[in-house]
Amino acid sequence: MNPLVSVHIGDEIGRYGFGDHHPFGPHRMRVFWDEAQRQGLHMLVRLCDPVAADQSILELFHKNGYVEQVKRQSVTGSGYLDDGDTPAFVGVYQAASHVVGSVVDAVDSLMSGRYRRAFIPIAGLHHARPERASGFCVFNDCGVAIRVLRQQFGVRRVAYVDIDAHHGDGVFYPFEEDPDLIFADIHEDGRYLYPGTGHADETGRGAAIGTKLNIPLPPGADDDLFFQNWPRVEALLRQYHPEFIILQCGTDSILGDPITHLAFSTAAHAHAAARLAHLAEEIGHGRLLAVGGGGYNTLNIAKGWCAVVRSLVETPMRSDLSISSRAGMLS
Repeated sequence: MNPLVSVHIGDEIGRYGFGDHHPFGPHRMRVFWDEAQRQGLHMLVRLCDPVAADQSILELFHKNGYVEQVKRQSVTGSGYLDDGDTPAFVGVYQAASHVVGSVVDAVDSLMSGRYRRAFIPIAGLHHARPERASGFCVFNDCGVAIRVLRQQFGVRRVAYVDIDAHHGDGVFYPFEEDPDLIFADIHEDGRYLYPGTGHADETGRGAAIGTKLNIPLPPGADDDLFFQNWPRVEALLRQYHPEFIILQCGTDSILGDPITHLAFSTAAHAHAAARLAHLAEEIGHGRLLAVGGGGYNTLNIAKGWCAVVRSLVETPMRSDLSISSRAGMLS
């Protein structure tokens, strides 16, 4: 077992889904975990139970009025939380708050030095905006995590890397003018896929110009294009030396997804996780949080996320990286 890699798993986050006939169904965690156990990965990581986020934590990123709306519709399970993609269901508030809470719990564990790397399969809800749901995403756990890192741990520079087929607009635009949020996103060109954003010339605004990297790829883009562009991601992170790295590793960029058009293999996901884990060690803190993101082909979910977890387990860690030295990186 690698005692420094954690995985949050449990029914509380598994329930985040919009019904058996919706692309984002409640089966997604189960298919991943069945495959993880088949591969023996469950024996190589520390298992953590889901944790609920307090409303005050949700409101570090989301507006109070929107959080209250989700709570109301969670009781009735009626209507939509956006313009028609994200339906309410009974218990949606509890499920979504466990997603956020589990991510925040992982952040706390990484910052305390209890773990070095973490994976939460049902997380990475990167479309939700402060005032509304969007694209199957109710609460933006990544946005909350960035605010928690800033406000509770004093971390200034955070890197967010996204290889989901969809552009991470719910992270990009709220932090578009923030020069300390280092953003790199490889995704399908918005001319062909929701949400229609993430163009190459979107590099940040004001003092943040140049801290954001959007790499839109054409439909059918495969591993060759992924590996051709990946060095640009590493170059950006090396330029800014982030104190914490988040990877959104949606598997809807893998060939065969029913609602997207990229053609990566699981090698892309394994590579992204391994290289970011290596980079975190190289920078000196070792902190990498991976979140599952999208993905609507069950085989791709299972294989892609397991490839990420295996990279987290197998990428070497610096043996001299003590808890005290990790804490020192915050200065």
